[in-house]
Amino acid sequence: MKKLSLLISFFVFAAITGVAQTPAKATDQQKQTKILIETEFGNMTAVLYNETPQHRDNFIKLVKQEWYNGSIFHRVINRFMIQGGGGQNNVSDPGYTIPAEFVPKFFHKKGALAAARKPDQVNPGKASSGSQFYIVQGQVMTNQQLDMFEKQTSKKISPERRAAYTTIGGTPHLDDDYTVFGEVISGLEVVDKIAAVPTGPGDKPLKDVKMKISIIK
Repeated sequence: MKKLSLLISFFVFAAITGVAQTPAKATDQQKQTKILIETEFGNMTAVLYNETPQHRDNFIKLVKQEWYNGSIFHRVINRFMIQGGGGQNNVSDPGYTIPAEFVPKFFHKKGALAAARKPDQVNPGKASSGSQFYIVQGQVMTNQQLDMFEKQTSKKISPERRAAYTTIGGTPHLDDDYTVFGEVISGLEVVDKIAAVPTGPGDKPLKDVKMKISIIK
């Protein structure tokens, strides 16, 4: 009886003070923001990573301002990536940069959403453009190619990255130099279609490939 009395007293105290609470579940983690990228070649759904909060919040802000609506993919290189984000007037960016947010578990596999930036010579901190982004297409690589890449660059490719690059493909030479802040989770075939369009000087598509981006509620 004494033990039961003590147990009841504990739960009464816990209910009043909030000491005893149900442990947080893994599913209670912050929900990822999803975006919809609409093009004439089809739609892509992507998620924005919570682990890169500055890039995530800036992208959400620009989407809400309709910065991207009517803008184009102005640089397209087949088997590499498609780049856009210059705004409706296709200017370079909104006039500011975002500090780099490199997260080791995020890399340039096919479908990776990453921030464009100016080269190291004028941007040693690797700060990202305020709006320009690219989506990786890349290409599937063999283990032998990745072994050679490691020797040439002295960069070690993790088993997780190697598994992705030898199956869905990507662009490993960009890893840890450009911020990856999201990924396409549906519509990868659209990346392939856009990457295959005819281009002219500066890798600009001969016919504008326009986009509209919205947040999926």
